[in-house]
Amino acid sequence: MRIIVMSDSHMYYPAIQEIMKLQPDADLYIHLGDGENECRNLKNDYPDKNFCFFKGNCDKDSSLNDFLVIPLDYGHRIFAAHGHQYDVKYTTAKMFLNAKINQCDIALFGHTHMRYCGYEEGIHIMNPGSCIIPRDDQPPSFGIIETTESGIMKNIVSLR
Repeated sequence: MRIIVMSDSHMYYPAIQEIMKLQPDADLYIHLGDGENECRNLKNDYPDKNFCFFKGNCDKDSSLNDFLVIPLDYGHRIFAAHGHQYDVKYTTAKMFLNAKINQCDIALFGHTHMRYCGYEEGIHIMNPGSCIIPRDDQPPSFGIIETTESGIMKNIVSLR
């Protein structure tokens, strides 16, 4: 299963369109927050695609979920949230703990606008960075996760 992970588009839909052009055949697209307007556009422009969206700290008065546990093929599970409520600017410990509590082997977060890939005690942790406003001297980016019966592969891809 191919999963595309993006975050922090902050009302800049062309970045999301670029990701969709680069990865048109993914099984699931996840936007980790601070892009509720873009997510509505995605649903309208790509009605045949499978999307999950989350509320970010800049998505004011949003009715989107704060987090979600997403079951996948082969028994894999994702714990996903924007991350601001889990102190991700300082540590990934709360994301890791919530993934563990929810029996997930993948934890996804955004908010920091900084790329991160980690692995701890059987849990893959990823922040795809921001698809428009990175804060880590790297180009804008998004993540790709491949889940198979034999494991999980993850990668962060630059948009430019």
